[in-house]
Amino acid sequence: MSETVAIPHGLPMDRDAGPFDPPRQITRLREARPVSPMLFPDGHEGWLVTGYDAVRQLLADTRFSSRQDIGVLHMPYETPGMPAMTEPSPQVPGLFIAMDPPDHTRLRRKLTGAFTVKRMKQLEEHIAEITERQLDEMARLAPPVDLVKEFALPVPSLVICELLGVPYEDRETFQVNSAKFMEKDVSLDDKMAAYGAISSYLAELVTSKRAEPGEDILSDLARHDDLTIEELTGIAFLLLLAGHETTANMLSLGTFALLEHPAQMAALRADPDLMPGAVEELLRYLSVADIFYRYATEDIELGGETIGKGSTVVVSLLAANRDPRRFDDPDTVDVHRKARGHLSFGHGVHQCLGQQLARIEMRAGFDGLLRRFPTLELAVPADEVRLRTDMNIYGVHELPVTWTETAR
Repeated sequence: MSETVAIPHGLPMDRDAGPFDPPRQITRLREARPVSPMLFPDGHEGWLVTGYDAVRQLLADTRFSSRQDIGVLHMPYETPGMPAMTEPSPQVPGLFIAMDPPDHTRLRRKLTGAFTVKRMKQLEEHIAEITERQLDEMARLAPPVDLVKEFALPVPSLVICELLGVPYEDRETFQVNSAKFMEKDVSLDDKMAAYGAISSYLAELVTSKRAEPGEDILSDLARHDDLTIEELTGIAFLLLLAGHETTANMLSLGTFALLEHPAQMAALRADPDLMPGAVEELLRYLSVADIFYRYATEDIELGGETIGKGSTVVVSLLAANRDPRRFDDPDTVDVHRKARGHLSFGHGVHQCLGQQLARIEMRAGFDGLLRRFPTLELAVPADEVRLRTDMNIYGVHELPVTWTETAR
């Protein structure tokens, strides 16, 4: 490599290049050594993978395990109040994101019919209706308002509740606790209490659906006698968490990015046909679900390096999606770009199951927001927007916006 950079001690997390860009240290590391050793806070000598080709190769290689029960879990950043792990974490039934084939395959296969492109297409009109109703609610408010609270969080929450068969009036139970569960700095006790609260609620829900199934995804799953209540609860937890957290953050952070790039916003307003491609570009540019973990089950060659068996490997999808070896001028957001091949939904067997649903929600959300609020702008200076640097899914805690007129 042409440049020598220091081996990072812990995962660089300071968003010192701006609210939408990777930390500068990660960018420098990707250019110099896209597969780099990293010293974890507990002393573990692991790896950080930032280059597009290496990340894609790693995600497709099942020798890099997703299981957390095959070795001690090493966290790449300091976690106040969190004791150093000395034993592997037990596998949580149903949580297939932390499983490998064949266990992962068995559970994921139960869901493929629920999230087919065809079925999602059939939901498109209904999702547009949900979006418009929420925009109606927002238009009735006197600005300024918090876009997260009034739009970005309710839309995917309403959609995933309806799909899963979770009563929307119970949203406080899962929204507050899932946010607590996703916090990086929260103590292990608080994190487990939040997880326990959601799991208890969902266990009761799936038990009732097994007794009296309805017309929803959790009822469909409950009809499978070979799935235990514990597995149903784990699957429900994963779908509910992923189904509202990621899209909510994309809608709010994506709106922030467009407001900070008015020429791109104007181009979208002038030509709504650009929206599908713009959604892909915003997914690439923002990569809100950035950091993932894998565990080497044997010695594996990757990007010219040998990753030793037992190593914890940290993957940055944001860094990979900003790799100039794959995307021209990658740190510029361009709604005209063909961003196909981005890794924001992952790659390989764990590629996001709900990606078509997320795309439909984002197209409807951004389209409706730009159309209905032609004078939308930030209500505070951009540097006062509170970033979710303390959360495992990136975004903004609040996005205060204002407007002078609305349109139908």
